[in-house]
Amino acid sequence: MKKYILAFSMMIGISAYAQKADYEVFATVEQSVGNIAFTHQGDLVYSHHPFFNPKFRVVKYNAQTKTSTPFPNEEWNTPRETDDHYLSNVLGIRNDENGIVWMLDMGQRNPITPKIVGWNTITEQLERIYYLPETSVAPTSQPNDMVVDTKHGVFIIADEGIGNGGNGNTAALIVVDMKTGETRRLLQGHRTTLPENLPTIINGKPLAVNGKNLLVGCDGITADKNFDWLYYAPLNGSKMYRVKLDDLLNKNLTETELDTRIETYSEKPNNGGLSIDVDGNLYLTAMESNSVAVILAKDKSIHNIVTDEKMLWADGVSYNQVDGYMYVSAAQVHLGAVFNNGKNLAKAPFFIFRFKPLVKGVSFR
Repeated sequence: MKKYILAFSMMIGISAYAQKADYEVFATVEQSVGNIAFTHQGDLVYSHHPFFNPKFRVVKYNAQTKTSTPFPNEEWNTPRETDDHYLSNVLGIRNDENGIVWMLDMGQRNPITPKIVGWNTITEQLERIYYLPETSVAPTSQPNDMVVDTKHGVFIIADEGIGNGGNGNTAALIVVDMKTGETRRLLQGHRTTLPENLPTIINGKPLAVNGKNLLVGCDGITADKNFDWLYYAPLNGSKMYRVKLDDLLNKNLTETELDTRIETYSEKPNNGGLSIDVDGNLYLTAMESNSVAVILAKDKSIHNIVTDEKMLWADGVSYNQVDGYMYVSAAQVHLGAVFNNGKNLAKAPFFIFRFKPLVKGVSFR
């Protein structure tokens, strides 16, 4: 059933806002949902959140039968020792205007090289695999999400820097050239990719592992409708940043020169997923308040526009050009065993919500 709410928040830095957000629970599923993408026909494809070690890494949801099946098929979701043409550990997932669903495989569950796998949903064939060699990742890398920039012909990956017990200090951006497969690691340990000492606090409880607050580096990432600006931020951080893509990709700029061209765009709450609409309004998943927040382009003010008690750890947020909705997952990450003295408190059902953005969203990012 559709709901209407006046979006407001008592959180510091998030203002009262009179815009109504039309939203609903789109799907109820049995496993934690990570990030969301769409086929060329608008069918929903999503990653099972890797935090819970799912059997099937990526699935496609059938809205008619309300069931999920392995995507692109079961073979690609079955690890083996003979080759690496399978999905090991996927969170980030995006689609492009050519009907290709790109899956960012962190490769942490199996001894394989991290990679980006593209599946063409028009031809139903493998499009291409791009590998992330040791030169582009650190021992504590956790490639979390990405932008698929078909204008400049690159993938831009947000590396959180918390893999293998990392503390976020190696957070960075990774650029992959679509033509050559060449990779570059940028802004590692930079002021804009590092987490701030702002713990994630849900229901009064800081998110911590073995008594130490988990601080996550560069996480949310998106680009505007013309691929002019890249927006990104650490999950634990009070600032949203942006940089012109032409500057980020300019190999002639030193990192010091690049630093001077990065803008502090706005304030923000701790957030995971990030999306954008055609007017430049940014949509971010504010997990501490069970919400999706928006940063308005007109004045950079922040407002919760959708809040629901079942939106536990809002994670990925993506726009479906076919039906005009933004979709957002509720992953329950904070209820996992590592944060709760070894006891997994996350439980089914898990929810996928959808809502109408303020204006048309940007589909292919």
